[in-house]
Amino acid sequence: MTASPATRTPGLRRFLTERLPQPERCELCAVTVDAGHRHLVDTEKRALACACAPCALLMEQPGAAAGRFRTVPARYLTDPGNRLDESAWEALQIPVGVAFLFRNAALDRMVALYPSPAGATESELEPATWTDVLGGSRLAELLEPDVEALLLRRTDGRFECHLVPIDICYELVGRMRLLWQGFDGGAEARAALDAFFADVARRVGPLDEVGHP
Repeated sequence: MTASPATRTPGLRRFLTERLPQPERCELCAVTVDAGHRHLVDTEKRALACACAPCALLMEQPGAAAGRFRTVPARYLTDPGNRLDESAWEALQIPVGVAFLFRNAALDRMVALYPSPAGATESELEPATWTDVLGGSRLAELLEPDVEALLLRRTDGRFECHLVPIDICYELVGRMRLLWQGFDGGAEARAALDAFFADVARRVGPLDEVGHP
């Protein structure tokens, strides 16, 4: 017999009641943050942390929190003079068309990751290969350890390389993991990837236009 609303137990009621999503909070001071909030890199846990504007500004100061938390910058840069090609991509040994590289300060080396159905997957990157392919580029010279990445893409014979905040790279990883279907990701994942890079293209500024040598 079906239970009437008056006789349903509290345990059953909690499954029938729609729950409102919990607001995101700053992981340092617990204040509620909006959708466009900043992020910090927790260098001890190797994780991203949400931050309100005051805490993000505080963690930008040298020596704040003994260096544990580093604020992710908001800059997007590209170098029109940087030319990746097929041989450079093959040298990096990236098995897919998208990857991001960042310097892990604790390991003192570059790390290459790419989106996959399992999340962020590491691709082996020899220090000599990094130096030969991208190490001398102007974007690489500007790259801030732990908090910025070089975002690479190969598609239809075209190659892109941008300096971006590292949190958007992990945002891409999460989106691809959620949407991935079949062997090649599927149409929905490919459309989301195109939209993501279109947004990056709108944000990036050439080095020469922002005062870099």
